[in-house]
Amino acid sequence: MKYLLCIMLLFLFGCSDPSVKDDRQVNSSLKEKISRKSSDISIQESHYIPFTREPYSWEKGYIGKIPVITKEFFRCKGNSLREMKTIKNEDNAPTYFFDCGGYHEHSLPIRNGREFVYPVLIELLNFVQIKTQKEVVITSGHRCPKHNSYLDESFSNQYSKHLIGAEVDFYVKGMEQDPQDIIELLMKYYQEMEPFKEDSLYAVFHRYDGSTNVTTKPWFNREVFIKFAKAEEGRNLDNQHLYPYITIQVRYDRDLEKRVLVEWDKAYHNYKFW
Repeated sequence: MKYLLCIMLLFLFGCSDPSVKDDRQVNSSLKEKISRKSSDISIQESHYIPFTREPYSWEKGYIGKIPVITKEFFRCKGNSLREMKTIKNEDNAPTYFFDCGGYHEHSLPIRNGREFVYPVLIELLNFVQIKTQKEVVITSGHRCPKHNSYLDESFSNQYSKHLIGAEVDFYVKGMEQDPQDIIELLMKYYQEMEPFKEDSLYAVFHRYDGSTNVTTKPWFNREVFIKFAKAEEGRNLDNQHLYPYITIQVRYDRDLEKRVLVEWDKAYHNYKFW
Protein backbone atom coordinates (compact mmCIF):
# COMPACT_ATOMS: atom_id res chain seq x y z
CA MET A 1 0.00 0.00 0.00
CA LYS A 2 2.78 2.34 0.92
CA TYR A 3 4.49 1.46 -2.31
CA LEU A 4 1.37 2.35 -4.32
CA LEU A 5 1.00 5.64 -2.43
CA CYS A 6 4.57 6.68 -3.28
CA ILE A 7 3.99 6.00 -6.96
CA MET A 8 0.86 8.13 -6.95
CA LEU A 9 2.64 11.05 -5.24
CA LEU A 10 5.52 10.93 -7.72
CA PHE A 11 3.08 10.94 -10.61
CA LEU A 12 1.14 13.83 -9.11
CA PHE A 13 4.11 16.17 -8.51
CA GLY A 14 6.22 15.03 -11.46
CA CYS A 15 3.71 16.10 -14.07
CA SER A 16 3.14 19.78 -14.81
CA ASP A 17 0.29 21.58 -16.39
CA PRO A 18 1.20 22.22 -20.11
CA SER A 19 -0.86 25.39 -20.00
CA VAL A 20 1.49 26.94 -17.43
CA LYS A 21 4.67 28.34 -18.99
CA ASP A 22 7.94 29.30 -17.40
CA ASP A 23 8.34 33.04 -16.85
CA ARG A 24 11.49 33.04 -18.98
CA GLN A 25 9.59 31.50 -21.87
CA VAL A 26 6.87 34.11 -21.59
CA ASN A 27 9.33 36.99 -21.45
CA SER A 28 11.36 35.74 -24.39
CA SER A 29 8.31 35.52 -26.58
CA LEU A 30 7.35 39.17 -26.11
CA LYS A 31 8.16 41.33 -29.14
CA GLU A 32 8.22 45.09 -29.62
CA LYS A 33 7.84 46.75 -32.99
CA ILE A 34 10.55 49.33 -33.73
CA SER A 35 9.68 52.22 -35.96
CA ARG A 36 11.42 55.49 -36.90
CA LYS A 37 11.00 58.35 -39.31
CA SER A 38 13.08 58.73 -42.43
CA SER A 39 14.49 61.93 -40.99
CA ASP A 40 15.75 60.19 -37.87
CA ILE A 41 19.53 59.64 -37.72
CA SER A 42 20.51 56.50 -35.91
CA ILE A 43 24.24 56.69 -36.64
CA GLN A 44 26.11 59.96 -36.43
CA GLU A 45 28.29 60.49 -39.51
CA SER A 46 31.92 61.09 -38.54
CA HIS A 47 34.16 63.54 -40.34
CA TYR A 48 37.54 62.15 -41.35
CA ILE A 49 40.66 63.27 -43.18
CA PRO A 50 41.54 61.07 -46.20
CA PHE A 51 44.87 59.28 -45.73
CA THR A 52 47.23 58.63 -48.60
CA ARG A 53 49.64 55.81 -47.86
CA GLU A 54 53.36 56.22 -48.25
CA PRO A 55 54.56 54.55 -51.49
CA TYR A 56 56.43 51.29 -51.07
CA SER A 57 60.14 51.34 -51.78
CA TRP A 58 59.66 49.62 -55.14
CA GLU A 59 57.16 52.30 -56.16
CA LYS A 60 59.53 55.21 -55.55
CA GLY A 61 62.31 56.69 -57.59
CA TYR A 62 61.35 56.47 -61.25
CA ILE A 63 61.33 58.95 -64.12
CA GLY A 64 58.74 57.19 -66.24
CA LYS A 65 60.21 53.69 -66.29
CA ILE A 66 63.77 54.89 -65.70
CA PRO A 67 65.27 54.61 -62.18
CA VAL A 68 66.11 57.95 -60.60
CA ILE A 69 69.86 58.22 -60.07
CA THR A 70 70.98 58.37 -56.44
CA LYS A 71 74.38 58.16 -54.79
CA GLU A 72 74.01 54.37 -54.82
CA PHE A 73 74.71 54.39 -58.57
CA PHE A 74 78.18 55.85 -57.89
CA ARG A 75 79.57 52.95 -55.85
CA CYS A 76 83.05 51.71 -56.68
CA LYS A 77 83.23 49.07 -59.43
CA GLY A 78 86.30 47.26 -58.14
CA ASN A 79 86.46 43.47 -58.40
CA SER A 80 88.76 41.46 -56.14
CA LEU A 81 88.61 38.49 -58.57
CA ARG A 82 90.74 40.33 -61.11
CA GLU A 83 94.31 39.18 -61.56
CA MET A 84 97.24 40.93 -59.94
CA LYS A 85 98.68 43.69 -62.11
CA THR A 86 102.47 44.08 -62.32
CA ILE A 87 104.15 47.31 -63.42
CA LYS A 88 107.91 47.72 -63.69
CA ASN A 89 109.57 51.06 -63.04
CA GLU A 90 112.64 52.57 -64.70
CA ASP A 91 114.91 50.36 -62.58
CA ASN A 92 112.97 47.29 -63.74
CA ALA A 93 111.68 46.79 -60.19
CA PRO A 94 108.10 45.46 -60.15
CA THR A 95 105.19 47.12 -58.39
CA TYR A 96 102.12 45.00 -57.76
CA PHE A 97 98.53 46.24 -57.89
CA PHE A 98 95.42 44.44 -56.69
CA ASP A 99 91.85 45.52 -57.30
CA CYS A 100 89.45 46.12 -54.42
CA GLY A 101 86.23 44.25 -53.64
CA GLY A 102 84.04 47.13 -54.80
CA TYR A 103 80.92 48.20 -52.91
CA HIS A 104 80.93 44.87 -51.04
CA GLU A 105 84.15 45.96 -49.33
CA HIS A 106 83.89 49.68 -48.63
CA SER A 107 81.68 52.76 -48.54
CA LEU A 108 81.43 55.89 -50.63
CA PRO A 109 83.42 58.92 -49.42
CA ILE A 110 82.29 60.16 -45.99
CA ARG A 111 81.19 63.72 -45.31
CA ASN A 112 79.62 64.88 -42.04
CA GLY A 113 79.43 61.25 -40.95
CA ARG A 114 77.48 60.08 -44.02
CA GLU A 115 78.26 58.61 -47.43
CA PHE A 116 78.62 61.41 -49.92
CA VAL A 117 78.65 62.13 -53.64
CA TYR A 118 78.60 65.72 -54.88
CA PRO A 119 74.86 66.48 -55.35
CA VAL A 120 75.39 68.42 -58.59
CA LEU A 121 76.44 65.21 -60.35
CA ILE A 122 73.18 63.54 -59.32
CA GLU A 123 71.17 66.63 -60.34
CA LEU A 124 72.77 66.84 -63.78
CA LEU A 125 72.37 63.15 -64.62
CA ASN A 126 68.72 63.12 -63.60
CA PHE A 127 68.15 66.29 -65.63
CA VAL A 128 69.51 64.43 -68.67
CA GLN A 129 67.17 61.51 -67.98
CA ILE A 130 64.16 63.81 -67.66
CA LYS A 131 64.95 65.67 -70.88
CA THR A 132 65.77 62.58 -72.96
CA GLN A 133 63.51 60.03 -71.24
CA LYS A 134 66.47 57.67 -71.64
CA GLU A 135 68.61 55.89 -69.08
CA VAL A 136 71.98 57.25 -68.01
CA VAL A 137 74.59 54.51 -67.51
CA ILE A 138 77.32 55.39 -65.00
CA THR A 139 80.46 53.54 -65.97
CA SER A 140 82.74 55.02 -63.30
CA GLY A 141 81.64 56.92 -60.20
CA HIS A 142 83.52 56.76 -56.94
CA ARG A 143 86.84 54.92 -57.04
CA CYS A 144 88.60 53.91 -53.87
CA PRO A 145 92.42 54.38 -53.92
CA LYS A 146 93.01 50.68 -54.57
CA HIS A 147 90.66 50.50 -57.54
CA ASN A 148 91.82 53.86 -58.87
CA SER A 149 95.48 52.75 -58.94
CA TYR A 150 94.54 49.41 -60.45
CA LEU A 151 92.85 51.23 -63.34
CA ASP A 152 95.66 53.70 -63.89
CA GLU A 153 98.89 53.71 -61.90
CA SER A 154 100.12 57.02 -63.30
CA PHE A 155 101.04 59.81 -60.89
CA SER A 156 98.46 62.24 -62.29
CA ASN A 157 95.65 59.74 -61.74
CA GLN A 158 96.46 59.57 -58.03
CA TYR A 159 94.67 62.93 -57.75
CA SER A 160 91.58 61.92 -59.70
CA LYS A 161 88.35 63.48 -58.44
CA HIS A 162 86.76 60.04 -58.69
CA LEU A 163 88.47 59.45 -55.33
CA ILE A 164 86.31 62.03 -53.54
CA GLY A 165 82.97 61.49 -55.31
CA ALA A 166 83.44 64.60 -57.44
CA GLU A 167 83.69 62.96 -60.88
CA VAL A 168 81.59 60.63 -63.02
CA ASP A 169 81.90 58.89 -66.41
CA PHE A 170 78.69 57.96 -68.23
CA TYR A 171 76.80 57.51 -71.48
CA VAL A 172 73.08 57.55 -72.36
CA LYS A 173 71.32 54.44 -73.65
CA GLY A 174 69.98 55.04 -77.14
CA MET A 175 72.16 58.13 -77.55
CA GLU A 176 75.56 56.48 -77.24
CA GLN A 177 76.82 58.10 -80.46
CA ASP A 178 75.48 61.57 -79.61
CA PRO A 179 77.63 62.86 -76.74
CA GLN A 180 77.51 66.42 -78.10
CA ASP A 181 73.72 66.46 -77.69
CA ILE A 182 74.07 65.34 -74.07
CA ILE A 183 76.71 67.98 -73.37
CA GLU A 184 74.33 70.63 -74.72
CA LEU A 185 71.71 69.38 -72.25
CA LEU A 186 74.18 69.64 -69.38
CA MET A 187 74.79 73.27 -70.33
CA LYS A 188 71.05 73.85 -70.66
CA TYR A 189 70.62 72.82 -67.03
CA TYR A 190 72.51 75.94 -65.98
CA GLN A 191 70.75 78.09 -68.57
CA GLU A 192 67.24 77.02 -67.50
CA MET A 193 67.38 76.33 -63.78
CA GLU A 194 67.23 78.78 -60.90
CA PRO A 195 69.37 80.36 -59.55
CA PHE A 196 71.97 79.67 -62.25
CA LYS A 197 70.34 81.08 -65.37
CA GLU A 198 70.81 84.68 -64.23
CA ASP A 199 74.43 84.13 -63.20
CA SER A 200 76.98 84.21 -66.02
CA LEU A 201 79.49 82.32 -63.87
CA TYR A 202 77.22 79.29 -64.24
CA ALA A 203 75.17 79.93 -67.39
CA VAL A 204 78.13 80.70 -69.65
CA PHE A 205 80.52 77.89 -70.60
CA HIS A 206 84.07 78.29 -71.91
CA ARG A 207 86.41 75.94 -73.78
CA TYR A 208 89.52 74.59 -72.10
CA ASP A 209 92.82 74.92 -73.99
CA GLY A 210 95.01 72.97 -71.60
CA SER A 211 96.36 69.44 -71.90
CA THR A 212 93.93 66.52 -71.46
CA ASN A 213 93.70 62.85 -72.41
CA VAL A 214 91.05 63.58 -75.08
CA THR A 215 91.20 65.30 -78.46
CA THR A 216 88.04 67.41 -78.10
CA LYS A 217 88.40 70.59 -76.07
CA PRO A 218 86.42 70.34 -72.83
CA TRP A 219 83.82 72.84 -71.59
CA PHE A 220 83.65 74.44 -68.16
CA ASN A 221 81.79 76.95 -66.03
CA ARG A 222 82.28 77.87 -62.40
CA GLU A 223 80.92 74.58 -61.06
CA VAL A 224 81.75 71.79 -63.51
CA PHE A 225 84.27 70.66 -66.11
CA ILE A 226 82.84 68.54 -68.97
CA LYS A 227 84.71 66.46 -71.53
CA PHE A 228 84.00 63.47 -73.70
CA ALA A 229 86.19 60.62 -74.84
CA LYS A 230 85.76 59.18 -78.30
CA ALA A 231 85.36 55.45 -78.79
CA GLU A 232 89.14 54.96 -78.97
CA GLU A 233 90.05 57.34 -76.11
CA GLY A 234 90.22 57.14 -72.34
CA ARG A 235 89.76 53.41 -72.03
CA ASN A 236 90.22 51.56 -68.74
CA LEU A 237 88.54 48.63 -67.00
CA ASP A 238 85.61 50.82 -65.98
CA ASN A 239 85.15 51.99 -69.59
CA GLN A 240 85.54 48.88 -71.72
CA HIS A 241 82.42 49.61 -73.77
CA LEU A 242 82.69 50.67 -77.43
CA TYR A 243 80.89 54.01 -77.03
CA PRO A 244 82.09 57.55 -76.52
CA TYR A 245 81.52 58.60 -72.93
CA ILE A 246 81.19 61.87 -71.04
CA THR A 247 83.05 62.90 -67.91
CA ILE A 248 81.86 65.54 -65.44
CA GLN A 249 84.20 66.87 -62.76
CA VAL A 250 83.08 69.19 -59.96
CA ARG A 251 85.15 72.37 -59.79
CA TYR A 252 83.31 74.38 -57.13
CA ASP A 253 81.51 73.37 -53.93
CA ARG A 254 78.33 75.46 -53.59
CA ASP A 255 77.78 74.52 -49.94
CA LEU A 256 81.31 75.25 -48.74
CA GLU A 257 81.77 78.05 -51.29
CA LYS A 258 85.24 76.99 -52.32
CA ARG A 259 87.10 75.13 -55.05
CA VAL A 260 87.01 71.34 -55.04
CA LEU A 261 90.51 69.95 -54.66
CA VAL A 262 91.72 66.39 -54.13
CA GLU A 263 93.28 66.47 -50.68
CA TRP A 264 95.19 63.42 -49.50
CA ASP A 265 93.13 62.71 -46.37
CA LYS A 266 89.82 63.12 -48.21
CA ALA A 267 90.93 60.84 -51.04
CA TYR A 268 92.79 58.10 -49.18
CA HIS A 269 91.40 57.94 -45.65
CA ASN A 270 87.83 59.15 -45.93
CA TYR A 271 85.82 55.99 -46.49
CA LYS A 272 84.85 52.99 -44.39
CA PHE A 273 85.49 49.30 -44.78
CA TRP A 274 82.52 47.05 -44.08
